[in-house]
Amino acid sequence: MRNHHMLKQRKTRLGGIAAIAGITLLVSACGNGSSTPASTAETPSSSSTTSADPHGRVAISYPGGISVLDGKTLDVVEKFDSEEFTRLNAAGDGRHVFVTTKAGFQLLDTVEPKLTDLVVDATAAGHVVRHAGNTVLFDDGTGTTTILKTEDLANINGSLPEVEIHTADAAHHGVSIVLEDGKLLTTIGDKTSRAGAVALEAHDGHWDKVAESKECPGIHGEGTAADEAVIFGCEDGALLFHHGKFEKFTAPDKYGRMGNAFVSETSPIVVGDYKNDPDAEGYLLNSVALIDTEKHTYNVVKLPDTVQYTFRDIARGPGDLAYILSTDGSIHVLDPKDGKIVNEFPVIGAWEGPAEWQDAHPAIVVNGNTAYVTEPAANSVHSVDLTTGKVTGSAELDVVPNEIAITLGAH
Repeated sequence: MRNHHMLKQRKTRLGGIAAIAGITLLVSACGNGSSTPASTAETPSSSSTTSADPHGRVAISYPGGISVLDGKTLDVVEKFDSEEFTRLNAAGDGRHVFVTTKAGFQLLDTVEPKLTDLVVDATAAGHVVRHAGNTVLFDDGTGTTTILKTEDLANINGSLPEVEIHTADAAHHGVSIVLEDGKLLTTIGDKTSRAGAVALEAHDGHWDKVAESKECPGIHGEGTAADEAVIFGCEDGALLFHHGKFEKFTAPDKYGRMGNAFVSETSPIVVGDYKNDPDAEGYLLNSVALIDTEKHTYNVVKLPDTVQYTFRDIARGPGDLAYILSTDGSIHVLDPKDGKIVNEFPVIGAWEGPAEWQDAHPAIVVNGNTAYVTEPAANSVHSVDLTTGKVTGSAELDVVPNEIAITLGAH
């Protein structure tokens, strides 16, 4: 257990550390320890709804900076200098976005707006997971999981809230999630390999193991479906944690990698990206994995040849359908119940897959019935009504958009 992990304001250290046999709390003045119920949508705080329009805000990263856009007009509200490449993750409180930098997870207030000095230390800031009133951060460089109450993030005033910390046995590229009953699910691995996941409970100042599976080589990504069924991707299928137990789903191919789960907390069906050729060049994919966590089925569906996508190009939306932004420039609407394409909405120009995953290429995120789509080739971002397929707004930027995050709605 590391006892020197800390949160910081740039150049100013906050609070002190209290290490208790595997559970670490960092106390600051504004932490109240409250939590919010699990939801498929982020509930904006009272401060955010009075300070910004109900459509929320959109954050766009580009080389050297971040722009905050109005969710309805797509006008640029403010721009901030940042690093050459940053990743953006909604904090889950309807107000903030975590920006992954070399220093860690930096908090962007999209309402004020302000790129704050508040940073959760990390040597290699990785996944951010929002669920059951908790926002959970994973540091790949140390294997440290930092758990924040999402409601506390919405009400910060100059300092970060109280946190709870768990540190893995070894640093690895991992992910963690806290369930409604307080269990912590976290990945198992080291710098050379990843094997599976473990479920832990906090008890008398330490973490007790309640379940474990090492049947998920290359474990990556997670998603929570209906009835709090949690899915992790594996290089040979997927791993389910449900009702206190792990269950392995085996892919039909010897190498059948799922790295990202696209979920709705009102649907039992998970849509996963799927790759069956470990030597394939590029990042474009042409199949999806469909996992029914209620019926315990796992199927791979090959998409039409015209539908190719990357990890940035699938989102769940109205009707619990999956919306796939394809290289042909259209959003293809997939029904997860049978894997059939049921609609197509032309949005942007045709595009090619990236040479490296970090390279700017089109992405889609969804807030309610509205999708936001980036078009790097045209320095543009668009809003789309997913109930009609109509483009409701477009804005040309003076930068090339890369990552995108929104502060309201399902993520």
